[in-house]
Parts: sequence; C-alpha cells; structure tokens
Amino acid sequence: MTTHVWPDEQIVRDLAQFRRVAPLTHCITNIVVTGFTANVLLALGASPAMVIAPEEAGEFSPIAQALLINVGTVTQIDALAMTKAAAAAQKAGTPWVLDPVAVGVLEFRTQIAVDLLKYRPAVIKGNASEIMALAGSTGGGKGVDSAASSTEALPQAQALASRTESVVAVTGEVDYVTDGVQTVCIPGGDVLMTKVTGTGCALGAVMAAFLAVCESPMQAAIAGSAVFSEAAQQAARLSSGPGSFASCFLDRLYLIGK
Repeated sequence: MTTHVWPDEQIVRDLAQFRRVAPLTHCITNIVVTGFTANVLLALGASPAMVIAPEEAGEFSPIAQALLINVGTVTQIDALAMTKAAAAAQKAGTPWVLDPVAVGVLEFRTQIAVDLLKYRPAVIKGNASEIMALAGSTGGGKGVDSAASSTEALPQAQALASRTESVVAVTGEVDYVTDGVQTVCIPGGDVLMTKVTGTGCALGAVMAAFLAVCESPMQAAIAGSAVFSEAAQQAARLSSGPGSFASCFLDRLYLIGK
C-alpha cells in the first residue's frame, strides 16, 4: 500500500490540467448540497451543471465530460433521471461517479444504488458504512454517518472494486482508494469537515471532474482526495468554527497550487 498527499508531482500536474480544461461536470446530487457542490467545483476550476430533470439528464450526460450521481435525497423522479443519465453516460463513454449516500439504511435507495452499478461507474465513493453495505456487509451506518472506520471497510472496498471493476474510494479519517489490486491511502482532512453539510458529497463531484483529465479512474480518485484533504487542512488552521471553515475551504480550494 502506498500513501499519496499533496503536493505529489502527478497530482500537481493533474490539477494544472484540471484548471486548463475546466471540465464540464454533470451533477445529479441531493438537494441539501447542490449549491455547495457547485461552489466547490467552481472554486477548484471546474464547470458544474446541475441538470436533474429526467427529460434532460440522459441527453446532457453525453455532452458533459464527467457525471456525478449522488442518491442522498433520492425520489422516484430522481431515480429515473439517474438511470437515464447513467445509461447514456455508459453508452457515450462519459466517466461517472456513484455516491451511495446512506445505502444500507433504507431499502429504496439501496436498491437504486445496486441497480445503478450495472451502468459501470468509473468510481464508487462512500463512507465506510456505505461501502460495506454496497459490498453486501453490515456497516452500522447512522443516516449519512458511518459507525465504522475506513480501515475496517477496506477489505469490503477491495472486494467491491474487484466485483464491479470500478475504483472504490472509501472516505474517513484516512481515505483509501482501491481497484481491488492496488490500494492507496490519503491521510488528512479535518474534523471540521464533518460539521459542514456537503463536504463529502462535494468530494464525489471533485473526483468526477478529475475523471475528465486524469489518465485513469484510480488517479482521478487519488487526486480528488488529496487536493480536498490538503485544502481542508489549510482551511482548518485558519478557521474558528464550521461557518468560517466553509468559506475558508472554498478559498483554499481556489488558491491551492497557485
């Protein structure tokens, strides 16, 4: 197992390319985090598009350079949009990220996430409980929070990656990224991230955007996690609480590497 942290030379090059390309990133995400997710992508240098109507989602995902599907506040209408977007993305070769928020807690969202796997996400990103549940284990989740550590979930993450042929990113105090054979750990972040709604969901969008510029899904997940963790650490040092952290985090994403 290897460790990657900012400013790893490849990640620095990936971020520079990210900013040159400004990848158009189609986000179908939950209503709690839509604005924050868009602002995170803008701060880092991507171009977010929150196209959520079933009538448009399938048409737009082949136009975009990457797609995020986050099931956090999923409804029947959202599920239809997600399915159309994922199917169109697979057909067009648009790489995409699945964020299975709170999967394993409620049957409806769990089945949707399982069904979406057939459209071959490039990356599956979730906390320990979500990844364990999607892999078929019990992770002890509490809503969107995880009662298990990312280290505990690593064997299930590796098994899920091998079974789906997707890269799996399991987030926590230490993030792990695995393709089932190779595993990379990315330490960092800060506890203040857990006090601001949307940080984890926004990471899924950042990983999606990096898919547009990185040489592999593995590298996209690594780069997204490392940049995110470094910006969070810098923001935490300059903040006095969740409110100042949220705004400072956007600033640090904007300034990182400049």
